[in-house]
Amino acid sequence: MLKLNIKNETSRLRAVVLGIAKNNGPVPKVKDCYDPKSIQHVLAGTYPKEGDMYLEMEAVASILEKYNVEVFRPEIIENYNQIFSRDIAFVIDNKLVRANILPDRDQEIAALKHVISKIDSKNIIELPQECHVEGGDVMPWNEYIFVGTYSGEDYSDYITARTNIDAVIALQELFPEKTVKSFELRKNNTDPKENALHLDCCFQPIGKDKAILHKNGFLVEKEYEWLLNFFGKENVFEIDKDEMFNMNSNIFSISEDVIISEKNFTRLNTWLRSNGFTVEEVAYAEIAKQEGLLRCSTMPLIRE
Repeated sequence: MLKLNIKNETSRLRAVVLGIAKNNGPVPKVKDCYDPKSIQHVLAGTYPKEGDMYLEMEAVASILEKYNVEVFRPEIIENYNQIFSRDIAFVIDNKLVRANILPDRDQEIAALKHVISKIDSKNIIELPQECHVEGGDVMPWNEYIFVGTYSGEDYSDYITARTNIDAVIALQELFPEKTVKSFELRKNNTDPKENALHLDCCFQPIGKDKAILHKNGFLVEKEYEWLLNFFGKENVFEIDKDEMFNMNSNIFSISEDVIISEKNFTRLNTWLRSNGFTVEEVAYAEIAKQEGLLRCSTMPLIRE
């Protein structure tokens, strides 16, 4: 049996689900894209090729194995995108919460039955249907759970609005001993530089007390300032609009001092190393074209 344990984003990783880029299907039509960045690449003819994405993901798998992390992969569904395992479920403490994601993606959880069967069924939570939530919006951080959301009345107009207030309330009820803190995110169906698809597209805690942050991803300046004060300005790496577009906040922590990052994130990786982190660089620029990066394609199950 898997003894789930996730208290935060950075404790030493022991077991993780990593998505897979095999049999990924054809280039999607614009109407079938879930985010503005994918649309941009479909229209430009630069949508990533399966072979390139496969190589990028296997490089991550080998880094995880180098650090003795147990890596689970989804079963392959023919012609189906299974890269972003973070969206479909997430672990907090010893509970696996199944995400109510876009209905087109329901099959993805079925491809993890070999993992889910190892989890005690009383620790598997299915939220009520009205709770929309994706793992990219949910960040356990010790006594807090940070959640990205969008509560505008035009929620249903945005395919980029993924987590609603109902889900925030449900999480607070599920984890009453934690403080669930929600952040309103900026949503845009057409301009990826003005769209924070998930909370991890504009914010991520790293190490023990540091964070990566992008101010414009937040709709409410006070909420951005709360995070800035919580971590302390000197501990925050601020990314600009282009860095957010390239997913600089979507790196992935193996431990409090080891981070997997994209090799082109020169400014960020230099800062991380100057702050004592070991940076394992990988090429991930092709996968990034779908508005997701390293955090999006991993679903941690056990951290020490």
